[in-house]
Amino acid sequence: MLKTKVAVQVISTGILPDDVLMLGEKHLKQWKIPQDQSIVLKFGSFRQQIKVVPVKRSDGIRISQTLAKRLGIHAGAALRLHYRPSALTLSIGPLIGVLISRDVPDSSDKPFGSITLFCKELVDACQNQGAYVYFFTPNQIGSTVSSIQAWVYAAGWHRMTMPIADVINNRLTSRKLENKPSVQHFLREVKSRYQTQVFNEKFLDKSEVFDALRNDASLHRYLPESHLLRNYAMLKAMCSRHATIFLKPVRGSLGKGIIRISRAEPGAYQAMYTTPLGTKKQHFSSLLKLFSSISGKMKTARYQIQQGLQLIDIQKRPVDFRALVQKNATGSWGVTSIVARTAGSQHFVSNLARGGTLSKVKEAVSKSNLPLSAKQNAYPKLQKAAIDIATGIDTNIPAHFGELGIDLALDTNGRVWLLEVNSKPSKNDNTPLNNEQKIRPSVRLMIQYSRFLTGF
Repeated sequence: MLKTKVAVQVISTGILPDDVLMLGEKHLKQWKIPQDQSIVLKFGSFRQQIKVVPVKRSDGIRISQTLAKRLGIHAGAALRLHYRPSALTLSIGPLIGVLISRDVPDSSDKPFGSITLFCKELVDACQNQGAYVYFFTPNQIGSTVSSIQAWVYAAGWHRMTMPIADVINNRLTSRKLENKPSVQHFLREVKSRYQTQVFNEKFLDKSEVFDALRNDASLHRYLPESHLLRNYAMLKAMCSRHATIFLKPVRGSLGKGIIRISRAEPGAYQAMYTTPLGTKKQHFSSLLKLFSSISGKMKTARYQIQQGLQLIDIQKRPVDFRALVQKNATGSWGVTSIVARTAGSQHFVSNLARGGTLSKVKEAVSKSNLPLSAKQNAYPKLQKAAIDIATGIDTNIPAHFGELGIDLALDTNGRVWLLEVNSKPSKNDNTPLNNEQKIRPSVRLMIQYSRFLTGF
């Protein structure tokens, strides 16, 4: 399929009719676009009958102000074109929608708070690649799904009525927002009515991930023993098999609510809790007493019980790894970045929100207590595990993902283990450490994958 990137020029409505699009003559000839009949102009969910007029010595497209407003396109935008003769349809795009949690309409310079810079980075990357992006929140979803009130960037942030996008990247950071009936209805309708592709369409629960990956025998080597904690008998059985176990909220994030349980003197146990100020320790004379003390928490949250691992450490501070895996321009999984995360001195989890620090994998591995013979292969082993696990998620969980944050660990024998998978990876935890580039590889890849999904 022929395709190209062109600049959009907006002409006064009195000069150019709303149903006429002017296009460089060479593109017209190259694609054999008819000049003497109406064809369909498509932009996301927008459709309109137009006639195409050739322009000599021009590489761009020209449209009227009225048509530009209906499309939500500003002058100077760069878009890709492709023409389908069988459907007499000229498509421009891709049009990408990013669903975010909240906006601050009164703050014109930072309408999306801390992620405003990330949003502007997406705008710049789209301009480079010939795509068009807008941002919207659950509050902007109305009763109709024919268009959406959204934010676009054109020499500043503006609210505009936009067509439904070809691709929607769900970047909601709250399960409560994602589960709103209006959000779920909107996503179902746009997929069905406009064949909109929605990726990262749902949060993942820890139990869901481990249960799904257990279906694939080739992934068993990465999976610590892990179950949904149901009762005291399960806790007792796990503690009899493993010197240390972890209890993790099934829907937790940022290291919140994790409990580390280990044997102390015979019959006694120690529980360590994550708190914002550091680790809180409690001793129990029996496992039953420990279970009684945590059973209240189990009434308000489900917990995953997981085998404790002998992780590599740097001066007694555990180290784990966050891999960002993304689908690329061919729709295949690739590793965009892997960073090492070392726990803070008062914590046993490595999350940045709990005092953890980032470093390059090579640097962390070289300083760690991993045997010398295993240090050289550490990065390729982490890389392979991340791709294997992402592929396993795709195969065994019926949802569409385009990027995943995969938390991995190395034990002191050099074996790779899966800790958890995050379907809404934060733009802080997985940022590559060489931050000189204006547009990060992770942002470029998101647009390349959107182009793959839409044929642009």
